[in-house]
Amino acid sequence: MTIVTGLSGNEMYCLHAKGFTPGELVVGNSVHSIGFAGGIGAGIKTLTGGEVEQVTSIVHEGRQAAVERLMREAKHHGATGITGMNSELVWQGGNVEFLSIGNCIHHDGQKSAEPLFSSSADGQELFCQIDAGFTPIKFVFGNVAYSIGVGGGIMGGLKSLARGEVKEFSDVFNETRHRALWRITEEASHAGANAVVGIKTNILPLSGMQEMVMVGTASRHPEFEQLSRKQPITSDLTNEEMWNVIKMGYFPIQLVLGVSVYSLGFVGSIRSAFKSLARGEITEMSTLIYEARENAIKRVKADAELCGADDVVGVKTYVYQLSNGLIEFMAIGTAVRKMTGLTTQSEQLPPQAVIADKDTFINIADRRMATDLNRSMSTQTTGGS
Repeated sequence: MTIVTGLSGNEMYCLHAKGFTPGELVVGNSVHSIGFAGGIGAGIKTLTGGEVEQVTSIVHEGRQAAVERLMREAKHHGATGITGMNSELVWQGGNVEFLSIGNCIHHDGQKSAEPLFSSSADGQELFCQIDAGFTPIKFVFGNVAYSIGVGGGIMGGLKSLARGEVKEFSDVFNETRHRALWRITEEASHAGANAVVGIKTNILPLSGMQEMVMVGTASRHPEFEQLSRKQPITSDLTNEEMWNVIKMGYFPIQLVLGVSVYSLGFVGSIRSAFKSLARGEITEMSTLIYEARENAIKRVKADAELCGADDVVGVKTYVYQLSNGLIEFMAIGTAVRKMTGLTTQSEQLPPQAVIADKDTFINIADRRMATDLNRSMSTQTTGGS
């Protein structure tokens, strides 16, 4: 029988080394309407800011429906597992399509009597996970739809007259981003996992609001049982990075993040506007972004100390320009701790596990469109380092 798979040659090589053969490409989808009643409830909630629970629930249900349909299709094909699973939102007019795509894999080419596992890791990443001692269980996600709110906007507008942190915004953004982490951890715990690895975070626009979604693989690692943690460990390290960290004898404890929202202030905005007319450093902006960065990193460090970490690795920082002269600075990384005797199955990763696949189809029109879109967004959002 002819198999149609989305696995690349490098992925197939890596999976073959762990006893897997490729299976069919599988898809699950669900088209939803936000709905008139839900829109009213969400509108009322956005007056105060924070999570918009009605929208969070609708989006979660849509994502879950797409995942469940993909799983049923994979079971129909007799798969042992699914690799490279995702959860996307595709706007179709006034509705939204929740889309999930993955690739079936079979162990030694046979139908498995074991429970079907699913993973957000692609074939190369899954090799790294398994070789680092993890047994994949389930593709998991945690999401939260949120709004700054009209009330928060008014308070923020008043606060933005003065230079410094706008604590109301910092608190809202901090809480909502942590809720997504709590939810992915809770889903993994229900699946019987003691770890969520390879977590990827995305922030999406959603009908005048934003959604933060985290996806990852709920897994089990025998060495982590000694931690006696009530909740699974979490990590946003890439799977290749995690393999290296474990090879050095460190294990991930917790994904840690810190958010700080700062205002340049009315007077500072005027000064920086005048200074921008001339060549040279705009010291108001330099010191503001520096302070925001330091504040966010302090929050990361505080979270790491609470969970007993030795270090925080893989820290990434992002700066977002908000309205009314406000900026959000977010720092995110993985807290780790040294463990005696921890290592990987292989002495080193094969080249095929770290080679980045190259695109062989290039659409010039799409590339130009993406370039134009990036240019139009550059005045609103500043990418991180």
